Amino acid sequence: MNTDKDIELRRERVREALRQTNADACLLGMNANLFYLTGKVFNGYCYLPADGEPLLFVRRPIAFDGANVACIRKPEDMEAMFVDSRRPFPRQLLLETDEMPYNECLRLQRVFRSPQLGNASSLMRRLRMCKTPWELEQIRFSAARHAETYSKIVSCFRPGMTDLAFQAEIERHMRLNGSVGFFSAYGTNMHIFMGSVLTGDNAGTPSPFDFALGGGGQTPLCPIGANGTVLREGMAVMVDMAGNYSAYLTDMTRVFAVGRLSERAYRAHDVSLEIQEAFVGAARPGVSCAALYDRAMAITAKAGLEDCFMGAKQQAKFVGHGIGLQINEPPVLTPRSKDELQAGMTIALEPKFVIPQTGAVGVENSFLVTDTGVEKITRFEEGIIPLIND
Repeated sequence: MNTDKDIELRRERVREALRQTNADACLLGMNANLFYLTGKVFNGYCYLPADGEPLLFVRRPIAFDGANVACIRKPEDMEAMFVDSRRPFPRQLLLETDEMPYNECLRLQRVFRSPQLGNASSLMRRLRMCKTPWELEQIRFSAARHAETYSKIVSCFRPGMTDLAFQAEIERHMRLNGSVGFFSAYGTNMHIFMGSVLTGDNAGTPSPFDFALGGGGQTPLCPIGANGTVLREGMAVMVDMAGNYSAYLTDMTRVFAVGRLSERAYRAHDVSLEIQEAFVGAARPGVSCAALYDRAMAITAKAGLEDCFMGAKQQAKFVGHGIGLQINEPPVLTPRSKDELQAGMTIALEPKFVIPQTGAVGVENSFLVTDTGVEKITRFEEGIIPLIND
């Protein structure tokens, strides 16, 4: 599908949601939402009325082309433009109140002459759950590049290297293969650089960030991920590096082994694959996310691995999540979720186990929810891959 047509399709989804909530317009300034509605990122705002064309109020860059673009120095310039054009001010305006600073929300409320405010953050995240045709093309592109990069990982290993050195070599292949370099996450204080490599007991180190597994990281300022552990015989090395080869993300985790791992590690990895198989068999539109989580827990309990599922010292209470412009989109496969799968959703399933003294095992793959089931879109060898011969 043509990009412009797809952007218009996305805009119309937002307009329809505005009409259903009796909102007159939304004013968006977060990068993910700007890209969703315009195909670009800029410093400023996209004003989208429930009926009509969007207005782009741009502070930077100065040279910004396109229809309905107005350059501003400060938010108050928007008020004058509405007055000069005799455009009606909205009575109810949705702002990204989950993400936008409180003072900015108050300032914008004054600019638009004190309309009733609503929350665009949650609305936009719900609308972005189901992908359009062009968005799915971008996700498939990222998935293919993701697999290409993972095919280089074994060649990155050198005996005696640290997890940081190993990750740096993987990052090099990522950038050479077209990686954007960073990936977007929703929420405050969600910092991680290009992904995570976890090995040995560091895989079980709790992190304050809302990711499946943690790791101690290099500094207390960003306590997540690789921490300088030397890769030794008998260690599992879990690679969970971003599939950020377009604006749309894929999520894929694979496990590599330095020599032979413990038998419990191999058994847990097999259980992860069993959970994935059960997910593929059960997932389809109308199936609840909570039921899929419960099914994963039942398989884990039957295998006697509850103590190390989704962490050891600190266990995550989800087994999958949506992906798209951000790595952690709804829906989330949790026991308390009220969501059901819908066609067009893209879901990362990540049943993982942390084995003390060995490290983390399990797989993560990205799936598209179709009309009849799910399609795996990240394809790469799923067994534990040896870095050196046994």
